[in-house]
Amino acid sequence: MLSYNYTTASLSQREFELLSSYIYQNYGIKMPQVKKTLLQCRLQKRLRALNIESFEQYIEYVFSREGMEKELQHMTDVVTTNKTDFFREPAHFDFLKNLDWTEFMGGDPAHRTVKAWSSACSSGEEPYTLAMVLQELKLQYQILATDLSTEVLQKAATAVYAADKTMPVPIAYKQKYLLKHKDPKNPIMRIVPDLRKKVNFQHMNLMDDYYDVQGKFDLIFCRNVLIYFDRKTQESVIRKLCSHLREGGYLFIGHSESLNDLHLPLTQVKSTIFKKV
Repeated sequence: MLSYNYTTASLSQREFELLSSYIYQNYGIKMPQVKKTLLQCRLQKRLRALNIESFEQYIEYVFSREGMEKELQHMTDVVTTNKTDFFREPAHFDFLKNLDWTEFMGGDPAHRTVKAWSSACSSGEEPYTLAMVLQELKLQYQILATDLSTEVLQKAATAVYAADKTMPVPIAYKQKYLLKHKDPKNPIMRIVPDLRKKVNFQHMNLMDDYYDVQGKFDLIFCRNVLIYFDRKTQESVIRKLCSHLREGGYLFIGHSESLNDLHLPLTQVKSTIFKKV
């Protein structure tokens, strides 16, 4: 029998400062003092998984050569918040439904593919919602979906969701774009293949100096991620995203976020919708 209890491993102030500094420098995520207990609780899962007794040992391991290869991404997945829903902040999708696509695309939209980017896609609800909306508009489209967490990207690519998670999806959309499990006792649903093939998932850290994406996008979603960054980081991230947004393209941010006083090549068209100028 083990002589210690993994769940009671305590994160010292020095260890918290070391980890929070690393998380901020590499992922842009602010970890103020009030989040010390949250960080401790989340990382205790990794201590248990690795059979490590203390945070001192965990930190020594995670920053070792082996740990950087095997554990660092697990730590990232644990500390990353991934809250999302289908049709979250529906005003954005209503905006797309009411958009003059012929004007926006510079001609018949049937002659060009709409390129969209969900830059913090989490478990996939956002890009699949976008796919449903663009599909309903009978547009040709391709969606890039990126996230820092490999764990949620794997879930997103699988495209399987508990039935209660799909409640915000309109019934008509459910009938077209969601498949029920054959076993009625198994309440899960999966996005139809036609939509899945239109969404490409890719691991990406928005703190990177360079974003490995091709071409310019017509639409970029960066919603409910800026709240974890300070203003300097927010401006840096949005400026890099804008470099991949075509002139006249739209950027969407979360309703709890603001770009006020940031120096960006954008003009505001709605409270959380911006156009590149």
